Amino acid sequence: MSGTENIISLNLATTRQQWGFAEAVEGCVKAGITAISPWRDQIEAIGLDEAARLVREHSLRVTGVCRGGMFPADTAEGRQKALDDNHRAIDEAAALNADCLVLVVGGLPGSSKDIAGARQMVLDGIAAMLPHARSSGVKLAIEPLHPMYAADRACVNTIDQALDMCEVLGETVGVAVDVYHVWWDPNLAGAIARAGRMNRIFAHHICDWLVPTTDMLLDRGMMGDGVIDLKSIRAMLEEAGYHGPQEVEIFSKDNWWQRPGDEVLETIKQRFETVC
Repeated sequence: MSGTENIISLNLATTRQQWGFAEAVEGCVKAGITAISPWRDQIEAIGLDEAARLVREHSLRVTGVCRGGMFPADTAEGRQKALDDNHRAIDEAAALNADCLVLVVGGLPGSSKDIAGARQMVLDGIAAMLPHARSSGVKLAIEPLHPMYAADRACVNTIDQALDMCEVLGETVGVAVDVYHVWWDPNLAGAIARAGRMNRIFAHHICDWLVPTTDMLLDRGMMGDGVIDLKSIRAMLEEAGYHGPQEVEIFSKDNWWQRPGDEVLETIKQRFETVC
């Protein structure tokens, strides 16, 4: 990962309903935001070559590509299909010179109740894609998701679980610390410190947890509107040696996705200065 400056990165999910890739780049340039993190469907919609051209033309830093992963499957063919897709994701991240490819690892396959087996499939899947990632110069960032997603989206749910895998896999595999998913962890400070000692903090995602939350996937809050102690988590990360971008990733179907993109970015900038 290049640079240590603490800057805003816009995860393009935050303006998914308002803007495509090109419009989001234009909005960021207008707002003075110099880093982005696109999703693969947004890259596909505009084409990888055009996405890479826009990134180069505007000298944007790509803090991550979302997402690889989804490794567990109940057949060997399904696991191979996931591996093939992850190889394509690595190629996309390499073309954009991304800091990392974010991995949302997947949940229980089929009707399985074997979460330990699913986690082994994740470990095996990352190990299988690792040679291509290393030869392409792409770091892999495991993103632990809140336990509510353990069954369907991610059977890796704490930073410590992700770091256990990193210890097995080697130094080019790290973690993406998304406050929405880890703020509740009673061992958060210890886990972040451990990640720092291992030099495995590859990304920092921010938003807020609303009370009440009306939809666990699509009702994330703007920073400062919820209960997450963002400054404390940032202090933990900085104490652990991470001073890189804070990537704003907000899924908000009934609020922020309904507002003009320029308004969203201006609010992000204000909150970044006051509550992050």
